[in-house]
Amino acid sequence: MKIEDLNISTGENISQKAYIEKNENTIDYETNKNLSYVDIIAISKGLNVISEFFDVNAVVSVSGIGISAVALGKSMEDALLKVIDSNPIDFMSSTIICSSEIDSEFAKKLKNTNKIVAPKFTKNAIDFFEAHDICYVTINTPLKDYKKYLSEDIKITPLGTLKQAPNLSELNKETFKIVSSLKPTVEQIEDAVFAWKIAKHINSQAIVIAKDLKTSAISQSLHSASVEFAIDYSCDMTKDAILASDMEITVHDLNVAAQGRIGLIIIPNANKELIKLADKYGIIIITTGFTNILY
Repeated sequence: MKIEDLNISTGENISQKAYIEKNENTIDYETNKNLSYVDIIAISKGLNVISEFFDVNAVVSVSGIGISAVALGKSMEDALLKVIDSNPIDFMSSTIICSSEIDSEFAKKLKNTNKIVAPKFTKNAIDFFEAHDICYVTINTPLKDYKKYLSEDIKITPLGTLKQAPNLSELNKETFKIVSSLKPTVEQIEDAVFAWKIAKHINSQAIVIAKDLKTSAISQSLHSASVEFAIDYSCDMTKDAILASDMEITVHDLNVAAQGRIGLIIIPNANKELIKLADKYGIIIITTGFTNILY
């Protein structure tokens, strides 16, 4: 089913009418089932994240319209198993976005409550999806070119029409600084960059906890409770993990991170008091020099 044939009968709520129209920034994709308004948003959010990892084996799980888990793996199946382990409850009805071809072994781990999005599927995988009534979406546009199709985000409100450019921010080696006394390993830096790239695509006040290129918690829009919620959700997976925050953290947040045995924190900025406390606890701090936060 090509995009021209897509039919969206309802909006975000059943009482709302909705439709989709093709434009010059529409990527080439096709699907075996009609997609809903929420499906389109969920897939778009997942693709935004997967475009950061288009050249490796990456899997993103989107629950509703929120990113619930992300992982990189030695294979696509390995990345999928990491995502399931990260957030098994939300996975059961989530939309799964993938960076590479999906085979039948991967496919067999999905249910008809899932939707699967990937650049390519083997014939056996498609046969499985068809037999089990699973929605699959093929992205024909190369993922390496995906960011070229990002355009203005437009919201029409009673106060006026809001327009903003797509978020194309990248870490800058000139502002990326290790400010703590303790220095990170190569693996910790890789995890920190991985977590930051995910936090970049969370709507606001993002907290991402990750280790071994797998998220264990993603929280947003909780402000003062964000760090505590993420630590509690990660449970015992916080030991030596990375905490990425897109907002400046407080002394209380650092104390909570220390109790969770977080190994490294990557944040926009850190004052002397925070750095001194981090040194006391043996926590590494990396600052990015800027934030994507929405106030």
